[in-house]
Formats: sequence, structure tokens, C-alpha cells
Amino acid sequence: MKPGAKVAVVGVFDDSFMKLLRSRTSDIVRGKPRTPCDIVFIGAEEMRDLEKLKEAKTWIEPNGAIWVVRPKGGRGPLRDTDLIHAGLAAGLVDNKIASFSESHGAMRFVFRLRDRPK
Repeated sequence: MKPGAKVAVVGVFDDSFMKLLRSRTSDIVRGKPRTPCDIVFIGAEEMRDLEKLKEAKTWIEPNGAIWVVRPKGGRGPLRDTDLIHAGLAAGLVDNKIASFSESHGAMRFVFRLRDRPK
């Protein structure tokens, strides 16, 4: 993440992550931001949490990203394919997977180039 990025965090309650995030930027909002963000982090534990993608895509800049953070492997009901399908249904595509912590992983969603708002 670029220093100074505008970030929104929804449903992610990891103190070490928040400390690291604050070391990169002070422009952090918990919940829905008032103006477009560079990055949104959404915590997802179950299928209904993925519905947040549809609203969150309106929160990001055209070249912004949404990271969905969820339990790794068999630790939760969500699979990679669930996230991918939810992203597509919201008009977004996945383009990166990362380890978020020992227990959680994250998948990044963005607008396709051709679909980016002007």
C-alpha cells in the first residue's frame, strides 16, 4: 500500500493489522467512507458477508481495490470460488490472493479496465 492511501475497514478486527495500517497511512475510516477510497478491507466469515462487495465497489476510486479477508483453508465456510463468484456478481474481478495472517487470507478485487468508472 502506498503511504498516505485512503483506506476503509469493515469487519476486520485484527489489532496487529490496524497497527501496521496506521504506520502506512493516517487516512483510515471504520465503515462506509464519505469520499472514495484507494483501498477497502472487508472481513467475511460467511456467504452473506460477500454481499458487501456490491456496495463497497461504490466506495473505491476507479483504480482502487477491495480486499476481502476471510479464514484460511477449512477454518470457515467460504472458498475461493465463493469469493470469485461474489466479485463477478458485483461487477469486479479478482486479481490477487495473499496471506493476511496465520489464520486468514485475503483476495483482492478491482474493476476490469473496460468497466472502470470515468
